[in-house]
Amino acid sequence: MNSQRRFTITILLSWFVLGISQQLTAQITEATYQRAAYFLTGNLEKQIYHLEVIPNWIEGSKGFVHSTFTPDGKRFFKTNTLTFETGVAFDHELLAKLLQEKTGESINQSYLPIERVSIANGKTVTFLWRNQNWTWNLDSGSLNAIPITERNEMESFSPDRKWKAFSRNYNLFIKNLTTGEETQLSLDGKKDFEYASFWGWSDMIYGENGERPAHFMVTWSPDSKKIFTQIVDLRIAEKMYLLDWSKDEKFRPELLSYYRGSPGDSTVVKYIPVIFDLEKKKEKKLPELTSPHFIGINLRWSDDSKKLSGFHILRGYKEYHLLEIDVESLETRKIFSESSPTHVNRDNVFRRLKNGHFILGSEKSGWNQLYLMDWNTGKEINAITSGEYVVNKLSHLDEENGVIYFEASGKESGRNPYFNHLYRVNLDGSDLQLLTPENAYHEIYISSDGKLAVDNYSTVNQPTQSILIDLKTGNHLQKISEADISKLKSRGYKSPVPFMATAKDGKTEIHGVYFLPTTFSSKKKYPIIDYTYSGPHTSTSPKTFKAGLFGHQQPMAELGFIVATVDGMGGFGRSKAFSDASYRNLGDGTTDHVLAITQLASKVQFIDITKVGIFGHSAGGYDAGRAMLLHPDFYKVGVASAGDHDFRMEKAWWPEMYMGYPVGDYYHEQSNITNAANLKGHLLLAHGGIDENVNPSATFKLAENLIKAGKDFDLFIWPSRNHSFGRPPGDYFTKKRWDYFIEHLMGEKPIRHYQLQMID
Repeated sequence: MNSQRRFTITILLSWFVLGISQQLTAQITEATYQRAAYFLTGNLEKQIYHLEVIPNWIEGSKGFVHSTFTPDGKRFFKTNTLTFETGVAFDHELLAKLLQEKTGESINQSYLPIERVSIANGKTVTFLWRNQNWTWNLDSGSLNAIPITERNEMESFSPDRKWKAFSRNYNLFIKNLTTGEETQLSLDGKKDFEYASFWGWSDMIYGENGERPAHFMVTWSPDSKKIFTQIVDLRIAEKMYLLDWSKDEKFRPELLSYYRGSPGDSTVVKYIPVIFDLEKKKEKKLPELTSPHFIGINLRWSDDSKKLSGFHILRGYKEYHLLEIDVESLETRKIFSESSPTHVNRDNVFRRLKNGHFILGSEKSGWNQLYLMDWNTGKEINAITSGEYVVNKLSHLDEENGVIYFEASGKESGRNPYFNHLYRVNLDGSDLQLLTPENAYHEIYISSDGKLAVDNYSTVNQPTQSILIDLKTGNHLQKISEADISKLKSRGYKSPVPFMATAKDGKTEIHGVYFLPTTFSSKKKYPIIDYTYSGPHTSTSPKTFKAGLFGHQQPMAELGFIVATVDGMGGFGRSKAFSDASYRNLGDGTTDHVLAITQLASKVQFIDITKVGIFGHSAGGYDAGRAMLLHPDFYKVGVASAGDHDFRMEKAWWPEMYMGYPVGDYYHEQSNITNAANLKGHLLLAHGGIDENVNPSATFKLAENLIKAGKDFDLFIWPSRNHSFGRPPGDYFTKKRWDYFIEHLMGEKPIRHYQLQMID
């Protein structure tokens, strides 16, 4: 054999061996995608049994029905709270057979498509299906359906059933149901100045001359003699626009438009409150309470029909007033007012009592607490709760005995400050008791009579236990179920791992969670991906076992990544000062993420800190884009979907509350669009073509500025989608996002055209 031939064979053998070696070491195969797809919500929920108990209470607290997945499929269970016994509620196979006989449809007894299941007297099963109320008599076996009568949303009947209110030609009318006589109450209504209406959040106008969807809204006084409503003033309001290119039957795009004010806009839809006296045929406008539609004003009638009361939040969310209005004189009394140099809560706990007092939530102490107030004077009687913790919810009021039950986080020292617990306390602030002492996050469902509750408690690495408790004492009465994850464990599932870090102020403890693949080896180094949604009206890191399972993180981790989620300063659920760290500073939300991930990598050996990615959706899409521009040497790859990349182009309420009103320079300084030239890594921008929640215009503007700056990036537009895509159940974009990190952060080659598999 000559030397040239031996050389050729050697080269061929080398290529062959190299090819085999590459195949053996390649990380991305169909099995990789299958592992990840297993953890998509639609697949995973069927693999976990008895995950939680959400009760549909029967006759106060005599029992309840709940549904859950079991080895036999979805099953309905009934708990008898007198005997503390839980069992299958009925014969699922028999019900499937009866439904099939009744309707001719094929019904799978393992996944009955029914909702709102209840059982009366142990003999009659009721449920909702196909927009019909069904009744199944267990003794006779009869199954009957009654169609749900759809209420006419464009009319409203008085409490005494003698009058009907409706609108015509943008004015408010009433009809005497005895005589049939109609009376026009308002006279100056016209298009764009429309009585008894509202602007729906997702209302869409189709075509150049389309009409907005019709709506009707009135509130009757208890004595049926007065009506409170509002005028929708669209006269100077400006629209946002979209083009829908996705319709198969159309060969040119369809124009869509909707009213949605942006921060600082004066040209917004406004609501003008108005009162009508039916006996006097008199209209009284309240122009001083005019509000932009994204704030509005909700007033309630007093029992004697003489007054209206409610919260009036001023634009900018720095101030609110609890008002009482005399409907005869229109004299307005400020019962209570609160202000803040940053923002006040827009969803305060509020409960009016029968004795002339009311309960109010407030952050005036620096922490959200409950106060007992006097309705007549507006003065504080006493603090019901106090301390450095956060009241999350007023769960139940026992006014007769002067006791409230509330949920709060951060009170128990040495625990995750986000863990939710149930407490009881007297209205005078005495005898505070912890009712759910387990070191976990507690999700509480209280019976309507306030005697019992179901407590689902868990952590991200502690499966849910569902316990029936006595509400008054918190004593455990029955263990209903415990989450069964044996099928996950058989696949090597490793629970998410909580961790702590020090925030950017150098002293505040912040919390996060990281996720491991089922193929994890502590001897390997993994790229790490930050899943972000920095709030500030929420906290993103999962706190419960369910939240740790059903999200974006575990499927992404299965591809061969570590995935982390961090609750940095500026988010929800801690002190007022903690939340205010993001005021006029939303653009700095990921700095704490950088610190937390860096600190985590210094404590464990399996994170490759040179390969860090980030992704998020909506406000998280802004975060992801912002992180790539603010920390370009830290984050190497980002996927920003449905991002609000410039808050000046966003819906008004959110930025005006957290970035400030009027609009200042900080909006410009923290815009991803104006910082586009900072990009160094790989960035995928994605948006739904008909997203009315976060208009795609900001994504297009960011793309334009990246082009002007000579930056390489990727752009994905889903023409037929609104704001909802790439969610945990999985879709086309889910794999697109996975593949971007596989290729650019992991350095592997994705499998093209592979379709994610769903488990039956």
